[in-house]
Amino acid sequence: MNGSLSRRDFLKLSGGAAAGATVAVTGIGTAVAATPADVGRATLPYKHQVIAKAASLQINHPTPFLFPDTSSPCVIIKMGAPVAGGVGPDLDIVAYSTLCTHMGCPVSYDANARTFKCPCHFSMFDPEKTGQMICGQATENLPRIVLDYNGKNGTVVAVGVEGLIYGRQSNML
Repeated sequence: MNGSLSRRDFLKLSGGAAAGATVAVTGIGTAVAATPADVGRATLPYKHQVIAKAASLQINHPTPFLFPDTSSPCVIIKMGAPVAGGVGPDLDIVAYSTLCTHMGCPVSYDANARTFKCPCHFSMFDPEKTGQMICGQATENLPRIVLDYNGKNGTVVAVGVEGLIYGRQSNML
């Protein structure tokens, strides 16, 4: 041989190097995955927040609050009859983000129609059916605030969000 590498030898060497690199990277990935860290979780835990006393809520009257942070306007409503996802002694208390899923315009609650309406592009959402989109430009349901009811002291607590708040890649900032 005159010091040059044959094609066959070159392929053997480069294939061996690629296999070694793959094993090394896989080993590192396994080591990282084995260490517990909340950063890599698909969902992060929400800080629970007391929203209202169930007894103070009026039927069909929205009460505003912010959750999971100060940039997330929401409302809580006592519907007056049991509804899907409802909490409280009558299973009729629900809460939703008030940012339309289409383009983030603020939706308002129409007490007569018992729906959320978006003034920008006329989407409508049904709070009695877990925020289901009824009509309009939106293609996603209104994000539902997951609530918990404490029967001992009568408080309603926000514990999470079901659905993605408009304009975010994650509900937790």
